Formats: sequence, C-alpha cells, structure tokens
Amino acid sequence: MSDVIIHKCPNCDGPLLFDPKDQNFHCEYCLSRFSVTDIEKFEAKKAEKKQDTLAKDSSSSIDAPVENLNLEPPERNSTSEHYATDTHKESDDDAYMELFNCPSCGAEIVTEATTAATYCYYCHNPVVLAGRISGEFLPESILPFAIEKEEAIDSFLNWAQKKKFIPKDFFDKSQVEKLTGVYFPYWIVDADLSGDLSANANSISVWRVGDYEYTQTKKFKLYRKGKISLTALVKNALKKNAKVKMVESVQPFPLEQSQPFHSQFLAGFQAEKRDIEISELNQELSSELKGYGNDLLEDTISGYSTVYNKQSHLQIDKQQQRYVLLPVWLVTYNNQQDASENPKPYYYVMNGATGKVSGKLPINTFKLTLFSLSMGILALIAVLIGGYFI
Repeated sequence: MSDVIIHKCPNCDGPLLFDPKDQNFHCEYCLSRFSVTDIEKFEAKKAEKKQDTLAKDSSSSIDAPVENLNLEPPERNSTSEHYATDTHKESDDDAYMELFNCPSCGAEIVTEATTAATYCYYCHNPVVLAGRISGEFLPESILPFAIEKEEAIDSFLNWAQKKKFIPKDFFDKSQVEKLTGVYFPYWIVDADLSGDLSANANSISVWRVGDYEYTQTKKFKLYRKGKISLTALVKNALKKNAKVKMVESVQPFPLEQSQPFHSQFLAGFQAEKRDIEISELNQELSSELKGYGNDLLEDTISGYSTVYNKQSHLQIDKQQQRYVLLPVWLVTYNNQQDASENPKPYYYVMNGATGKVSGKLPINTFKLTLFSLSMGILALIAVLIGGYFI
C-alpha cells in the first residue's frame, strides 16, 4: 500500500470527499455518491486487479533472456516513500516536519510529524498519509463529522459578530476561509473500580418548647463499600493540544455514534495522529479515576448536618482504552496588536458532531478604550445636567 493515498471516484477518478450531511462520499466532478461499503468494494477490486497485473509482469520478467534484464537498482516510487527533512536545520520546528509526494500531481506535501490527513496545496486533492493510521496507530473508531462547513461558517459568524470588542478581521472573509475540519486523536478509557469510604457524621435537630430551645446532636459512624464502573473518560492524545485544551471545551461527544475506522472518513478533512501513549497517562488516569470513584461514594452520603474524618480506599480492578478520532471545526487567529515575541494564539472551536462552540477571544483595545471613554463622557454629562437642575 502506498503511504500517500487519495480515495478516488469509481466513475470518473476524481477525488472523493466525505459529506457530513448524508454521511456518504461524493465526487465534486461527476456528482456521484457512494457509501463506505461501495468505496471499500471498489478499492478492494482495484487492489486485486493491480496485484494480478504485478504477478503477470513478474512472471514475464522471469522468462526474459538474461541479457535483456535491467540489473540497475530500481528507482524508488515517489508516491510510496516518505522521509524526514534533514536538509533544513535552521530551526527546531524543522525536525518535526516531513515530506510526502502527492499521488495526483507529484508535488511535495510538507506536514508535521503528527499529521495523518491533509490537502495537497497545489492540486487541492485530499490526501491520507496511510502510514500514520496503520499498525499501532490505527484508530479503533472514528466519530464522523455531522456538521458541514457551510453550517460551521454560519455558526462562527453568528457567534463572532455578537462579540463587541473583538478585532473585525477575526471574522472577515480571509479568516472564515481558514475554518478547518480536523480529526483530533483521543484515548477513551473505561474502568472498573472497587473501594470503601468511612466517615463520621453529625445530625443536629433544634426545636422549641415554650421559652426553652432544645438541641439534639446524633453522632454516626458511616461506611460505604461498592464496585464502580466508569465509562468514556476522554483523554487528549496530542502533545500540542495539551496546553490549549480546545477539544475539551466542546465536550461531550456522542461517542455512541462512533463508527469502525475507515480512512475514507478522512477525505476532505485534516487529521492528526496521536503522540501521547496511554502509558504516559497512567499516573494521571489513576488519580482521575479514583477521584471520580471517591466522588460517587461521597454522593451516597446525605441527610447529615456535618460529615467529617472522611477516608477512602479505591483500587482499579480493570481498565480498557481505545484510540479514537473526534471531529472539530477549528479556526485560529494571531492578534496583530500583540507586539510580544510569543503572541498568544486565539481560537474558535466547534464540536463537529453536536455543534457546541467555544473560543478564546482577542480584544480590540482601541474599541474597548473608545467605548470606555464614551461611557465616561456620557456619565459626566449626566452628572452635570443633574447638578444644573438641582
């Protein structure tokens, strides 16, 4: 299999794109539509036919006279080779970039080391970097986009234009065109825990009889024990998202709608592969799971005036995880007014399955200052008019 693949239309050989609206794949050239099953059957037959052709060619080569054989080392197939860029070492970022060749036009595609799907910047065909979504990096499932780009753009404009003090270019045409559908990698963790909780509690009752007030305090020794099952704990699997937790802000995702992974779902979108292994999250997961378990045990205690001396002991009996890709519409913005060496990135993010939005907004300081001065002048005029009439 080639490391760089393009899913093509069975009818006209044009590139296929996934359509969130009907959850099928469409060709923008002949307007044909196909299901995942249709594409898989077509590509399986195509691969089988290619194997038969290669087998025949190989057989013909064996029968050829020795003097006619080409003994020169074969040229490498540029469409199946990828390599790290070791010729440019001016910056640390270059160490994380790799080059691929587009199967359609042969142009070089420069990607980060975690990119799993993108576009060719020359022919604009969607490409999937198959080597990054295979073997140990093969996702178990994917939650397909359910919101198409036009709907995401409308939502972005409605959201941004309601904000009073953000720079105008945050939602101008050039910025809107940067809105990108991205599949981000995540670990989904399920766990079974067992444990117990002990605590002391007081129940205080107060009542009056005539001129006397009575207070009764009852003391209790509490004990809770049980088994707890936690499902669908979502953990980030991409290091560059660790600080800017964009996807977390638009949870939850309808994970029950996830599909078995097929690379065809990536057609027309960008995708990232994980670079955080589950072993790196073990300590954090253990603490988080036990914390949720402790909260559930504490939730069983109610009806007491005070609860104190709480002590809990929990252990993880079983833990399972699966590697998934989750859909997000994303646009980032660098504030031109920020003159610092490391300006903070601002972003707008939408859950690609539910439409929930979130964002970190820049502030137009000129607009804010002008508004503050205007309000101050109005307040001063109101005071002066009020003083005149008094």
